[in-house]
Amino acid sequence: MLSSVLLLTTVALCQSAVSYKPPSGFVPDSKTAVAIAEAVLIPVYGKEHIESERPFGATLRQDVWTIAGTLYCPDGKGGVKTEDCAGGVAVVKISKNDGRVLYMLHGK
Repeated sequence: MLSSVLLLTTVALCQSAVSYKPPSGFVPDSKTAVAIAEAVLIPVYGKEHIESERPFGATLRQDVWTIAGTLYCPDGKGGVKTEDCAGGVAVVKISKNDGRVLYMLHGK
């Protein structure tokens, strides 16, 4: 009986314990944000496809990172360009504070 009470008390304390939160949040910088974005994108869209959109850009607004790939298209001269391209890229939004993926989509 005493061991059951101790076990239940321990479980209750562990469930109500406050977790450590880094002062800068779990996603403190763009490098971390991009790494998380790639980690969630690759299983859905494939490694080759996601790697073809590197480099990924990351911007922070109101504690939400927005990470977007780079779209490459032919420039008509045998090379590639990244402006005025038709198509879409992967976009992921991640909470700076706790690392939750808030949004994920690949444009067409």
